[in-house]
Amino acid sequence: MFDKDYIFTSESVSEGHPDKICDQISDAVVDFYLKNSRTPELARVACETMVTTNKVFIAGEVRGDGDLKEINKDKIKSITREVIKSIGYEQETFHWNEVDIEVNLHSQSPDIGMGVDAFNKNDEGAGDQGIMFGYASDETDEYMPLPIKLSHALLYELRKSRVTKQITGLGPDAKSQFSIIYKDNIPVNLHSLVLSVQHQSSYDIEDIRDMVNPLINKVLPKGWNCPKENIFINPTGRFEVGGPDGDAGLTGRKIVVDTYGGVCPHGGGAFSGKDPSKVDRSGAYAARYIAKNIVASGLAKKCTIQLAYIIGVSSPISIFLDTHNTSMIENKKIIEAIRDLFDLRPAGIRKMLNLAKPIYQKTASFGHFGRSYEAEGFFTWERLNKVEELRKLL
Repeated sequence: MFDKDYIFTSESVSEGHPDKICDQISDAVVDFYLKNSRTPELARVACETMVTTNKVFIAGEVRGDGDLKEINKDKIKSITREVIKSIGYEQETFHWNEVDIEVNLHSQSPDIGMGVDAFNKNDEGAGDQGIMFGYASDETDEYMPLPIKLSHALLYELRKSRVTKQITGLGPDAKSQFSIIYKDNIPVNLHSLVLSVQHQSSYDIEDIRDMVNPLINKVLPKGWNCPKENIFINPTGRFEVGGPDGDAGLTGRKIVVDTYGGVCPHGGGAFSGKDPSKVDRSGAYAARYIAKNIVASGLAKKCTIQLAYIIGVSSPISIFLDTHNTSMIENKKIIEAIRDLFDLRPAGIRKMLNLAKPIYQKTASFGHFGRSYEAEGFFTWERLNKVEELRKLL
């Protein structure tokens, strides 16, 4: 795909970016249905959100049991306000307690449900057709590409500093971009970076630079440096108008930020707002799980997995593997092991990764991959519990 010497760039956006506000609201609705359904495996959510100046629009299809048979618009509005409040929006043009919220959710189509539902069977069909990709690389401890890892890390540190008030006067809306120099396919230094962050009117560029430089130094690998002229802080000169007042936001518009920063292909389907019956989400999580365990086992240094599904059909119609010329084992043997070790039917993925739990709002900012597995059930697709079995192929 690349020459051995190159510069590769990835970007990330903060939890307060308009598109990420929407992702978090949509995933909070998913969590609400999974948490409160008597049978969460049968809960269905396809929730889209749009935000603009003092407006939130929520639309889509949902299905629940018990008290969730009727759509509680007031509860959805309350959930939305809590998400916006947690992000930190209290500006005049987008305030969590004053924003106008319109909810247009309705019941899931029975035609879709007919092809998907099979709770007591293992042949539960995929919620849609589509292709999903997973990727892993040994260039970082998280088995993630370094450019996207650093892009997320800087914004995460910025959020921590803002929430704990170590830094004041900055808003929730921000973007980062890291360009990394690779030599012989190994990241060796920083070429350039961009950080745009919303700020109060009294701050100038130097004020902001003084605030964020320690955070930049914190996330960079030891010994790395970058010429000052290649570090761009608010390159337009001012970023006072931010959030949905500056740009409208939509669910699912940051799919490359959510995944691998453009290093590998993307199937095109967004994750947020979708319950795990939608293989756009669960299939992509499974593909990452497979790829990460393959690389961690030593079978390859890099790995790209593609899964393809048909609506209403349980097993993937195809599995594609690319080890980027870094494996000594035939791809055919690895694919055979994938089929033996990983249940890739939608019901199997849900059980394997424990996805019928309210774990999704947390995934909706700072990336879905490269995160730490948590005992409470978050980021189960980051576990390395198939490594030993895969090593038997060596």
